[in-house]
Amino acid sequence: MASENTQQPIDLTTPENVDKGQQVYARIESGECTDVKAELDAAYGITSEQD
Repeated sequence: MASENTQQPIDLTTPENVDKGQQVYARIESGECTDVKAELDAAYGITSEQD
């Protein structure tokens, strides 16, 4: 029985997703990024179901 909260895997190799990852990486390198997980989640549309 699969959980309804399970998210599908994201293909990080598509050109669009590679670009998103590079943008977050640039922010990490420049010191602008303070929460890597939050920025990556936002870039890829991942939502946390934890309350």
